[in-house]
Amino acid sequence: MSLNKIFLIGNVGKEPEFRTTQSGEIASFSLATTDRAYTTSKGVQVPERTTWHNIIVFGDGLINKLVRPYIHKGTKLYIEGKQSNRTYDKSDGTKGFTSEVIVNDLQLLDSKPQQVEAPQPPAHAPYAPC
Repeated sequence: MSLNKIFLIGNVGKEPEFRTTQSGEIASFSLATTDRAYTTSKGVQVPERTTWHNIIVFGDGLINKLVRPYIHKGTKLYIEGKQSNRTYDKSDGTKGFTSEVIVNDLQLLDSKPQQVEAPQPPAHAPYAPC
């Protein structure tokens, strides 16, 4: 038996990038998770530490309903996914390595932008005395 499950809460670090492949659309962005600074019982100060995660979202439905309209730099998110590592060929001929989180579930932790309805024009022109 094995398990590959990641839970993250953090802030989006850059605007999502979108690309289309043979299997559908893919959105990618970075997510920052931060461990707060603290002082140990012996007085040692441990500084704040930020870890950056590469996030990958598959599926036109999730991308069009959530990522495109609501996810922007600074958005606070809860993400469930799995760790994926891959190698690739760099332009200089060497091998590169990247680690990504493939999203299974994504939830906004910021309040959604309020949709403001445009005021309706009056049914008839208001009466104005001359």
